[in-house]
Amino acid sequence: MAVEFLDIGGAHDGPENGRGGGSPATVATAGPQVPRPAESGPPEDGGDGRDGGDGRDGGPAPKVVTTRHPGRWVTAAAVVVLLAMAASALITNPAWEWEVVGEFLFAPSVLRSVVFTLELTALGIGFGFLLGTVLALMRMSANPLLSSVAWGYIALFRSIPLILQLLFWYNLALLYPRLSFGVPFGPSFFDIGTMDLIGPVTAAALGLALHQAAYAAEIVRAGLLSVDHGQREAAAALGIPRSRQLFRIVLPQAMRSIVPTAGNEIIGLVKGTSVVYIMALPELFYQVQVIYNRNGRVIALLLVATIWYLVMTTVLSVVQHYLERHYGKGRA
Repeated sequence: MAVEFLDIGGAHDGPENGRGGGSPATVATAGPQVPRPAESGPPEDGGDGRDGGDGRDGGPAPKVVTTRHPGRWVTAAAVVVLLAMAASALITNPAWEWEVVGEFLFAPSVLRSVVFTLELTALGIGFGFLLGTVLALMRMSANPLLSSVAWGYIALFRSIPLILQLLFWYNLALLYPRLSFGVPFGPSFFDIGTMDLIGPVTAAALGLALHQAAYAAEIVRAGLLSVDHGQREAAAALGIPRSRQLFRIVLPQAMRSIVPTAGNEIIGLVKGTSVVYIMALPELFYQVQVIYNRNGRVIALLLVATIWYLVMTTVLSVVQHYLERHYGKGRA
């Protein structure tokens, strides 16, 4: 049986540990002998490990060498040269006719067309996402009829080009000269001429909204599915009504996934309104066509439209950025 002597310190500490004289007091313990850890202390040379070395062998500290990336500099230089060439081509080439661009950039007819473009975008997005939300809830419904109808609508309107849908609604009077309102499959109370009810502006807004609803439905459905199902289960366990679960719990969390994709759709629709020129509506692209067909300044007027589209999409991109920051609060 091994016997170990442990120093219990105090007034009897010996000169070995630098605390004074006296004989050490000991206690005998029985059991296996356990080695004690080595005591730490200053380096033997009395230094603190910082004077002229790395603290271990007293040698010089290692030199830090920054990794070089020559490929990055070459690429950056090439991009700068290309940008300079593009800027020079835009500024020095008189064929761009920048003076004509400045003349028509803030022309009253162009400004009215910009406002009309934004109005069409607002109508298409507003009614499109309203109907799209309803379609998304139908797609997620346990009722097979509602789910099938929503799936069929989305498949149909995503398959038909937007320009064909606009032409269809614009020429609806060829199929139904008059629209009647009354009891389904029963007597009608009154009717009205289709051309009186659905004019060019209404047809454009209707076509844009119905087309956008098919894409908005999938965006909203993806956002709702991104919320953990446990959120709904916890809300149901607390007795919260289903409508309040959707608008106060699920939808605010789903907006984190909805906003980025919805922002892209809105920006795309701003540019997509240009297809309504086939209906002779005074949106931006149609208006610049009217002007350059009259004065022959094709490139300059196309630049006017380009600048305004760039301004509108840039503003919408900034709004999207701040919306993403707002709904992204609290995300790890």
